Amino acid sequence: MTYVVTESCIRCKYTDCVDVCPVDCFREGPNFLVIDPEECIDCTLCVAECPVEAIYAEDDVPADQQHFIALNAELSRQWKPIVERKDPLPDAEDWAKVKGKLDELVR
Repeated sequence: MTYVVTESCIRCKYTDCVDVCPVDCFREGPNFLVIDPEECIDCTLCVAECPVEAIYAEDDVPADQQHFIALNAELSRQWKPIVERKDPLPDAEDWAKVKGKLDELVR
């Protein structure tokens, strides 16, 4: 099992999770983070750190977010690792509670 970043991260990109990851499994896109399923060791540390509750165990990803499992795997092969915490996107707070943001994802 791996952990998966879901829709809540889009246009927020809080990186609190990156600070606690012992294996540097996060990858950074322009306005979203993903977890590399090949690197994740299922430690659960990132889950509690996410202020928008965007990270789930693969088995617990909500039904309407299941497509993010494949999306994390796909984008993790394209994006570079992020290993240090950065400031969230400037308008992250405005987007934190917005639903239906998949169209906002920049690849």
